Amino acid sequence: MKDQLIKRSQIVLLMLSGLISAPLIAATPAADDVTVSKPYVRAVPPGQPNSAAFMQLQNKGATPHAVMKAESPVAKVVELHTHINEGGVMKMRQIKKIDIPAQGETMLKPGGLHVMFLGLESELKPGQSVPVTLIYEDGSKVTIQATVRKMQMHMKQK
Repeated sequence: MKDQLIKRSQIVLLMLSGLISAPLIAATPAADDVTVSKPYVRAVPPGQPNSAAFMQLQNKGATPHAVMKAESPVAKVVELHTHINEGGVMKMRQIKKIDIPAQGETMLKPGGLHVMFLGLESELKPGQSVPVTLIYEDGSKVTIQATVRKMQMHMKQK
């Protein structure tokens, strides 16, 4: 019985020493793993109080990440949004986060995921640069510059 306890103690000590001497792996901040490309903000007619930002989020890391919040000085309120089809009607809804899979990408585009600007502080003019800060699940942040673009209406041809 005493021999079994000694062997078990030795095994436990070996296991613990392996854990202690194992190199610590530091997680990379989301802001370092995620690349933001093609950011733009939709220009809206004068007097229109709301707009949206769109972009491509690419996660080069091995860990999934998520945008939890966004900020911009151009609007009173900035929210994460998506569109859903509810009974054949497309509706915009606020969401808690935008997931970016490990080694993957997430597109923010019209009719889908986007950063919503509510209560614009001033008119957004085409060519203007707008700062947008993305805040990730680990608290890391990145501020990007998104160009204001005039959106073209596409007419269906018969």
